[in-house]
Amino acid sequence: MTRAIRVGLDLGGTKIEGIALDRDGSELARRRVPTPRGDYAATVEAVARLAEELEHASRSSGESSGSPAATVGVGMPGVISPATGLVKNANSTWLIGHPFAADLSARLGREVRCANDANCFALSEAVDGAAAGARTVFGVIVGTGTGGGIVVDGRVLTGPNAIAGEWGHNPMPWPFEDEWPGPDCYCGRTGCIETFLSGPGFARGFARDGTSIDAIEIVARAAAGDPSAEAWVRRYEERMARALASVINVLDPDVIVLGGGMSNIDRLYTNVPAFWSGLVFSDTVTTRFVKAVHGDSSGVRGAAWLWST
Repeated sequence: MTRAIRVGLDLGGTKIEGIALDRDGSELARRRVPTPRGDYAATVEAVARLAEELEHASRSSGESSGSPAATVGVGMPGVISPATGLVKNANSTWLIGHPFAADLSARLGREVRCANDANCFALSEAVDGAAAGARTVFGVIVGTGTGGGIVVDGRVLTGPNAIAGEWGHNPMPWPFEDEWPGPDCYCGRTGCIETFLSGPGFARGFARDGTSIDAIEIVARAAAGDPSAEAWVRRYEERMARALASVINVLDPDVIVLGGGMSNIDRLYTNVPAFWSGLVFSDTVTTRFVKAVHGDSSGVRGAAWLWST
């Protein structure tokens, strides 16, 4: 019997990861190759070759050569501008200004669906992850930056400007005196949520005396009873609660799923909702706050699921 193979690719700044899924979401094949940094044409070719390799590897020996081509979805930094068809807002800057989706489709000879990597993360967790069965899902990636994606009834919500879910480049809600105007952000503004909640932002705020310490060490010190580290982690939790409370007030999602490096701080899932309960404009807050099930694989799985409907 011919299988409906879905190929998903996660185009990162240093690596391209790919996966092939069966009709039921079972993994058929997985590959990873380096990203040709700084070379647009080579990046398109690397993504296309990986898609072809995954499709070939996932075909059973009994299938005929006339089997339908696999669907291909790509999670990528930035987005394809609805106005121009060109890549915008990508930290992999060599992609910016190029018709990546069109070029990849031409190279593979089939339609390719592309979405922001945070949207793919949210879709993966909504389809068969931590938010499976929920109607409205807000997926949050907090690591070196802060990304966000929205899924409603199993479909990614992108918006007319392709920026739905970009919560990280809003100002920190209800700022305290020492938080305003806030740190400089690469987007050109100050006080963005990303500058406070990203892993580097969290670490930078603690290391005001010039010492170098990462987020993992700060959390470890807090767990060991260091009072200054504990106070800083508590402030982080309160800041995340403010940022997410503003999302709940606008979107009212059933589930918020957290991914990225900061998602490994287990205490967040209890303490952040405790903080946001007094901030959300409601008498009760039933929104669940959960850790991603698929972890680092959520992006590539979500890219494959772009063809789920």
